[in-house]
Amino acid sequence: MSTMRLVRHKIAKSQLHRVLAWKRHRGIRPEDVFVASYPRSGNTWLRFMLYELLAGQSSSFRNVDQLLPDVGKQGQASPVFPQGGRLIKTHEPYRAEYKKAIYLVRDARDVALSEFAYQKALGFIPDDFERHVKRFLGGKVNPFGSWVAHVESWMRAKEEKRANILLLRYDEMRRAPEDSLAGVMEFLGLPVQRELIQRVVANNSVEKMRAKEKITPVKASVRGRFVGDGAVGGWNQRFTPAQVQLFQRYAGAILDQLGYSVVTQ
Repeated sequence: MSTMRLVRHKIAKSQLHRVLAWKRHRGIRPEDVFVASYPRSGNTWLRFMLYELLAGQSSSFRNVDQLLPDVGKQGQASPVFPQGGRLIKTHEPYRAEYKKAIYLVRDARDVALSEFAYQKALGFIPDDFERHVKRFLGGKVNPFGSWVAHVESWMRAKEEKRANILLLRYDEMRRAPEDSLAGVMEFLGLPVQRELIQRVVANNSVEKMRAKEKITPVKASVRGRFVGDGAVGGWNQRFTPAQVQLFQRYAGAILDQLGYSVVTQ
């Protein structure tokens, strides 16, 4: 891992993040639509498939940002909607600038596992999952706060109708990706082409995504990879009973609200 990468990681988690977030959101338009999620929740997979549906060509870690960039890079994005609206990725909690968004949510326990594997591979954290679980629940593992606070901010905005938000569960997208994508396209007001959706899903399986990453390894270190295994319910095999109880204590209410089981192993 490079020293510069570690420095950027530490800066991102500092108080400077608020200033940086404000700067990244300059130039947002009311017509823009956001592809939002907490980190390690399937945002990249969804963006890759949306890119292929919109651009009509295979997605890669190099070209997807041209059409669906991270927030802060929207100035270079091509309009997708009438009146110049763009599709923009964000990992931020809900903000008033977000007028319309797809919010992709994943079981917090699987998110914690994926975040641990990714950060350990990059050398950001030691191989201490017990400590990681506590830091994850406390919102200390990335710049975006705790999973609970993040999800609650988006669900509250949806319930209070402060924005037009499509709530999409990652496990449902894994189970029925074609139906999920069709729903996303309907939400965006774009044509639903079932045959094209089938081809796009096939071209973005876990194996195909990993092959794309090998061509352009822009995210992962030499010891790890950005594309995980996409597992649903993997926490059942990894968590101790004490860790299950800890998640139930801190995140059980919101997990239950989302329809995720909070029953111990």
